[in-house]
Amino acid sequence: MDGKIDLITLIALVVAIVAIWKLRSVLGQRTSNDETRIDQQMRARQERERQAAANPKVVTLPRRPADDAAGAQLSAADQAAIAEAEAKVKTFSADPAVEQGLLAMLRADSSFDPAGFMEGAKSAYEMIVTAFAEGNRKMLRDLLSKEVMDGFNAAITERERKGETIDQSFVGINKADLVGAEVKNGVATVAVRFESQLISATRSRTGEVLSGDPQRITDVTDIWSFARELGSRNPNWKLVATESAG
Repeated sequence: MDGKIDLITLIALVVAIVAIWKLRSVLGQRTSNDETRIDQQMRARQERERQAAANPKVVTLPRRPADDAAGAQLSAADQAAIAEAEAKVKTFSADPAVEQGLLAMLRADSSFDPAGFMEGAKSAYEMIVTAFAEGNRKMLRDLLSKEVMDGFNAAITERERKGETIDQSFVGINKADLVGAEVKNGVATVAVRFESQLISATRSRTGEVLSGDPQRITDVTDIWSFARELGSRNPNWKLVATESAG
């Protein structure tokens, strides 16, 4: 080229400059509607971030009859644990009051296991019945509340004073049903109906049979209540009440 700009090149340059100016005028400016929309989006994002910081991983559960009136918010893990606990509880009793009592225990102490409790209650029943017949106060103290221990101790003392003994064999437990459950003032109480079989006879100082039959199996039905302070480091339940049901 001789240093001169031909007409075609000049026109192309002008068109390019005009196109760039128009594109910048469109993309580089905001309308009032654009600014309003952006402000709304920013405020919405800030509100979401504030709620997330205040309530991490929280979901609101549907309100249930047993829930607090306010309808507490629970984590997903707590929700799953409660659902699992409810499924377990329904296998132990068809009584709504008992179900609610067991659920209250599970919510207060996640280590509570209804199945494990029932196995422990059966063992405790046999141990207490046997210890009472033998006059084994040491074992009874570990299994009974003070009030029940006082009653058992008085009966054993009277029996010793008369020189009487109990000749007993524990045959077994035919059936054990959970018939009561409640949480009150931080104490969990569970009532169990035992249907058992014993061979038992009370003998005099000379060996004479005063009551019972050393050769016959007797059906016995008792309703025993066990209690434990929730939150206590001591996991043991103690017998707090006894009732003969026939």
